[in-house]
Amino acid sequence: MAKMDKKVVTFGEIMMRLSPSGFLRFIQARSFDVIYGGGEANVAISLANFGVPVDFVTRLPGNDLGDACLNHIRQYGVGVEKIIRGGERLGIYFLEMEPYKEEAK
Repeated sequence: MAKMDKKVVTFGEIMMRLSPSGFLRFIQARSFDVIYGGGEANVAISLANFGVPVDFVTRLPGNDLGDACLNHIRQYGVGVEKIIRGGERLGIYFLEMEPYKEEAK
């Protein structure tokens, strides 16, 4: 019996996260870092980092934001051939990062 090649396929929404740099608060920020992610996309990237063949399935807008998101996923070795292009919008959210705080001793 021949060995079957296996591939993981993840399916879900990917969003654009905007965060101020360097633990700044929103009120202090004049620019934002852009990061693309979502549960299923993050799993796909993690699996690709471990050498597991993986494809990501979603729908991305056919514009520059969709292109940037597609390039982000592709750079980690995730298969993007099954991503459908269409629409004009990409989900977006904002996140303030807090610096690590040690507990008082």
